Amino acid sequence: MHITRYTDYSLRVLIYLAVQGDRLATIQEIADSYDISKNHLMKVVHQLNKKGYIETVRGKKGGMRLHMAPEDINVGVLVRETEHDLSIVECYSSKNACKIAPVCGLKPMFGEALQAFLSVLDKYTLQDIMKDQHKPQLLRLLQIA
Repeated sequence: MHITRYTDYSLRVLIYLAVQGDRLATIQEIADSYDISKNHLMKVVHQLNKKGYIETVRGKKGGMRLHMAPEDINVGVLVRETEHDLSIVECYSSKNACKIAPVCGLKPMFGEALQAFLSVLDKYTLQDIMKDQHKPQLLRLLQIA
């Protein structure tokens, strides 16, 4: 299973904001910390805001912060909400052209594997990612003052 860059960036934004606590952060700040595209992050932040994960504050001293407590942000739910296509093989796609799909034994196996993957992610929250012992290293690695 491979998650898209969009989901990866969504998780990174949430991790960054969780480390920040209540302090407002900007898209530019997050982009600089991870050395990733500000333009791509703008789309990610917009969707995270629409879905209620973060709140944004407009204005000169504006920015964003978590809108939900880290323990209320489930990783499995977030992955389902940010991944547009969880079809790990063609036969799950609406564009399936595989000739053996009606009788192939792989489809149920891959379906079970996908459910296991998501089931594991469902066990974790943003709080689990933000273990206290990792916070000092995250602050240093992300160059957060």
